[in-house]
Order: sequence, then C-alpha cells, then structure tokens
Amino acid sequence: MTTKAPSTARIADNKKAIFNYFIEERFEAGMVLEGWEVKSVREGKVQLTDGYVVIRNGELFVIGCQINPLNTASTHVRPDSVRTKKLLLKKDEIRRLIGKVEQKGYTLVPLNLHWKNGKVKCEIALAKGKADHDKRDTIKDREGKREVERAMKQRVR
Repeated sequence: MTTKAPSTARIADNKKAIFNYFIEERFEAGMVLEGWEVKSVREGKVQLTDGYVVIRNGELFVIGCQINPLNTASTHVRPDSVRTKKLLLKKDEIRRLIGKVEQKGYTLVPLNLHWKNGKVKCEIALAKGKADHDKRDTIKDREGKREVERAMKQRVR
C-alpha cells in the first residue's frame, strides 16, 4: 500500500529569497529528478536556501538546491546531493524570462518545492535584488507587526 502526497503539499521554502528580493512574477516549473531524489524529497530532505536559477542554451537549471540522499538509497547509484537539476517550462515562457533576465537587475530564484498531482514542482520567481535599506525596512515592518500582535494578545486576556 503506497501513500500519496496531497495534491499541493509544500516540501521546502526559500525564505531567504523573499527577504533578499522583490518578487515581480511567479512561475511553476516541473523538475527533472532521479529516483533517489524523489524518495528523499518524499522524506523532506531538501534545502533551497542557497539555490538559484541559471539559463544555459535556452534551458533553465536550478543550482544549489540540495537534496540529501537517504541511507537506504540504491547501492548501484552514486547520489550527488547538489546536482544541477533541469527545470521544465514552456518555450514561450522561457523566451520571455530570458528577455527579462537580460534587463538590468532581474534574476531568477527558486521560491519553493511542492507536490502537484504526484509530481514535484518548483515555483520560481522573476525578482529584483533589494538594497540594504529595503531589507532594513522589511525587518522594521515585521517587528512592528509582531508588536501589534503581542498587544492584541494581551488585550484579549
């Protein structure tokens, strides 16, 4: 009896990307994975924090997405945890992304990995880098929201 993951279950998030970049557009891409990688993803042994997307020969690849192999992985396979993984998008979307990335300041970053209909999908974003003062503003806003929530909790009691 096999257990199937929910249709849109989150696997891993890249929280650093939202802090370091302004997200312009989001895209959902399929991933080309090996069998041992899918098994490790099912166990949640994935890290996206250092990941980024590059364009080579008109194709998208995610680099730095670390999938740690399970101890029970196949004996005849040599798992490489930081292998470059190909992303699958429609040709028109790739062309559009190439045009945007060639503009000044745009980059592609992976936001999260999730299951969709039994397949691993990677949500990537067209993003612009934040300056240091923008990051400080983000921290200030986050702390302000926390203070408001704390005050509301104390009032309720």
